[in-house]
Order: sequence, then structure tokens, then C-alpha cells
Amino acid sequence: MDEETRRIYERARFGGSLKLGARPAVLVVDLSCGFTDPESELGADLTSVVDATNQVLAAARESDFPIIFTTIGFETNLKDGALWLQKAPSLAGLLIGSRWVEIDPRLDCRESETVVLKKGASAFFGTNLASILVSQGVDTVILCGATTSGCIRATAVDLLQYGFPTLVPRECVGDRAEGPHEANLVDIQAKYADVVSVEEAISYMRSVAREKSRA
Repeated sequence: MDEETRRIYERARFGGSLKLGARPAVLVVDLSCGFTDPESELGADLTSVVDATNQVLAAARESDFPIIFTTIGFETNLKDGALWLQKAPSLAGLLIGSRWVEIDPRLDCRESETVVLKKGASAFFGTNLASILVSQGVDTVILCGATTSGCIRATAVDLLQYGFPTLVPRECVGDRAEGPHEANLVDIQAKYADVVSVEEAISYMRSVAREKSRA
């Protein structure tokens, strides 16, 4: 963040900290092969994001916290893509049943973990994600995935609006270009979620697990 932006945001009193709950879930947005494989038109090398996300997933699995994945996929006629495909024609490659829609196998998505198919940027738009979170008693979300400037930002905005305090481990989100990635992390931290290190996110989960074991 440049000094002028910092001054403007401080004057606006952006960047307060959210009060976290005691029933976290991990939400992994769109770390499908279409986004994590550089061979995909939409893809980039997100190996470091996948590796960091695996650290978060390991901590969540250790404590049996809910884990939800999302992926984008369209029917072959592409009519379910609506206007989004006009803005980003490369999304047409994300056809249901294709490899590009599959969750990156390095994340070892398990049968007990939920996969939500979405057609828009936010993980909430046109999906039952809110019901999934509420039905499992979730009161805090750890948000990982791609891309920072697109689906992560859109989902972070909706998480705030639906009343879920959210942590975004900075190592666990990625984008195709560094500029949009960094700019959106600044704005997410300022207005929508708490951007933290992966170590801080894991420490939070382990502290919740310790409290749970004492209860």
C-alpha cells in the first residue's frame, strides 16, 4: 500500500479487526485444475497457494472442522454462463465433466468434504453455500483459493454481508498477476475480512480446538 492510500484509508477508519467465533470452517474457492494448471487458458502456477492451503486443510482435518470446496462449471451449451462469458470468454473451457472443473488433486478433497458447483464469482451467488454453513453451525470462515481479484474478493464481500467473520491467509490466495492480487488484498483487509498469515490462521484453529477439548 502506498503512503497516500494508507493515509486516506486511515482517515476513513478502514481496517478494523473482526471478532472471530468458535466454530470455524475452511472454504477453498476455485482451486480447480482450470485455475491451478498453467496449461489452462485461465490457469497460473499456483503451487505455493496449493501448498499453503494444504497446511490449513491439514489443521482443519485434524480438528474435524468443516471443509467446503467450490468449482466453476458450465453445461456444454454455455447458456448457464449468462453474461460472464461475454466478459471472460475463456470461462467457456470450464465444462462440467472436464478435467478443468476438478478440484486440484494435490488438495486431496475427500468424500466427507463438500464441493459446491457455482456459475458466478461469489461462492454464494446461485448456490446453497449459506445453508451449508448455517446447518453445520459455522460462525467463522477461513477463505483460501483463487483468484484474489475475482472470486476471492466477491466471496469475501458476501461472507461479510451474510455475517461470517472471515480470515484470509495471504499465502493461501493467488491470482494471475501480482498487481490485482496485492491491490485486492489491501481492499479486502480494509473493508471485508482480516488478511493474516497462514500461521495465524492455523493458530486460531488450534486454539479453538483446544478450547473445544476442554469443554
